[in-house]
Formats: sequence, structure tokens, C-alpha cells
Amino acid sequence: MKVDQKGHTTILKNTQGDCLSFMEKINNQYNVFKNQNLILDLTFDKTISLSDIKLFSDISKLHKKGKKSFVLVVDNVDIDKLPLKMTVVPTLMEAHDIIEMEEIERDLGF
Repeated sequence: MKVDQKGHTTILKNTQGDCLSFMEKINNQYNVFKNQNLILDLTFDKTISLSDIKLFSDISKLHKKGKKSFVLVVDNVDIDKLPLKMTVVPTLMEAHDIIEMEEIERDLGF
């Protein structure tokens, strides 16, 4: 797992291709990241499946309850088949854009 900090956002990159172990690492270290907006970059895993992405559903809900953004970056899955409550985008640039929009919404009280 590679960790990159950019302002109020932390990017966690899966460098091994195993979503289950990546999710376990995030769960184990969650207290370190819970006060940051999170981007999980899963683009390294070219065989990622819909069920792999759904593994992150619980931590996504938890993080959003804390009024922080949680965005998955996946470039090879049908986004229309994903759960609506999960934020999934195909590029890091779009992930940063989503976080910026959500920050503005929170500042405005939405």
C-alpha cells in the first residue's frame, strides 16, 4: 500500500492487486486516516470485480458518517452496476474533483 498526502486528502494506492488484504490494511489503520478525505486507487488491479469493490461498502459508509469524502478510483468496471451510495470514478483527477465538490457542499451546509 502506498500512501500519498495532498492537503486534506489522503490517497491510498493498492500496489499488490489483492483487494481483500488492501481493505484489511485500511481497516487496521483506519484511525490514522479517519479525519482525512480518502481516495482509494484500485487501478493497479486490472482484474478487479464488482464484488471486490463492494468489499469497501462498510468503510465507505463509516467514513461518510464522519463528514469526510470516500472515493474509489477504478478504471475497468461498469460503474452503472455499482451501489449508488458508493462514489466510484475512473481517474484520480475526477476523484479530486468529487472531493472538492463535496467539501463545498459541506461548507454550505448540505
